[in-house]
Amino acid sequence: MEKSGTQITAFSDSRKHYVILDGLRGVAAIMVVIFHFFETFSGGNHLQQIINHGYLAVDFFFVLSGFVIGYAYDDRWNTMSIGGFFKRRLIRLHPMIIIGMVIGAIGFYISASPILFPGISSVPVWKMLLVMLIGFTLLPVFPSWDIRGWGEMHPLDGPAWSLFYEYVANILYALFLRKASKTVLSILVALAGIALIHFAVTGPNGDVIGGWSLDPAQIRVGLTRLLYPFLAGLLLSRISKPGKLKNAFLWCSLLLILIFSFPRIGGSENLWMNGLYDSLIIILLFPLIVFMGASGELKGKVSSRVCNFLGDISYPLYITHYPLIYIFTAWVVDNQIPLEKAWPAGILLLLSSIAIAYASLRLYDIPVRKWLTKRLMERPSTK
Repeated sequence: MEKSGTQITAFSDSRKHYVILDGLRGVAAIMVVIFHFFETFSGGNHLQQIINHGYLAVDFFFVLSGFVIGYAYDDRWNTMSIGGFFKRRLIRLHPMIIIGMVIGAIGFYISASPILFPGISSVPVWKMLLVMLIGFTLLPVFPSWDIRGWGEMHPLDGPAWSLFYEYVANILYALFLRKASKTVLSILVALAGIALIHFAVTGPNGDVIGGWSLDPAQIRVGLTRLLYPFLAGLLLSRISKPGKLKNAFLWCSLLLILIFSFPRIGGSENLWMNGLYDSLIIILLFPLIVFMGASGELKGKVSSRVCNFLGDISYPLYITHYPLIYIFTAWVVDNQIPLEKAWPAGILLLLSSIAIAYASLRLYDIPVRKWLTKRLMERPSTK
């Protein structure tokens, strides 16, 4: 049984576990929360956004996902069926999707706002609960069932859109990509990279923001953001031979923080410049950071504990924090709270998000995954 801190995968695996990559996922998840906090004060204008490129954390997650899935599963297919693979991925990912929807449902009416979410107060409870049940499946709700008004495919827990595309990636991997040669995969990576650059540089916004709505334009954004990072991570797992890099976690964390915090480039007159920045970060730097993280070694109890803790809370934090953002944003907008007066609440928001994530992990996610593994994966002994 493999362990990373308290986060138990429940499946045996004799291969080395990249704890630093887990820690980097946690760094990125915390930056997402901070990004969403500052987004509240941008008025929807990403030209004014502080922690401007925090949205790129999603693309970093996709690179990590491709690398880790290729590393963990490429050599298992002689003994593992497609059904077995899907069971493993569902056990790993789906329990937290359900708790994210439950938390979103609990906070839904609390986030009601006459300015920001004027329609919430008129949404019947049965409809909200039905949207929650649909959310349990991760299937997107139709636009007519957008009970919040932001056009999200998961209006109770917005970030679940990226998990929807994560599932798409897992399906593509199991059915096709696991069989693809390095040459074929390299061609796909190149084509996906071209599509990514074209969209980011020539698109209407000069960035890769989007993917959370169920309409053709947003689906294009979601697929564009998914394909290159996931394919590149998968290819990296097959061609790279990580070496030894000192202080890898520190340097990679600093790089991520710098990338996510970097100011908007080009302003409103040269949107293509920021699109080029997004493209270069996703295409070049994120795979490099993953390679650096995989090449690092942790020394000392403190650094190991930090990485383990960040890895433990990374996914729970990402998938459970946004209901608090809905409530916080409604409070700020309704009461016209300026940033200089809201920062104490922002600190409380971050700490509360981490606490909820950790509690969800320990009290719900780990026990549920253990139970599901015992029921679905362990074969009964025969006499």
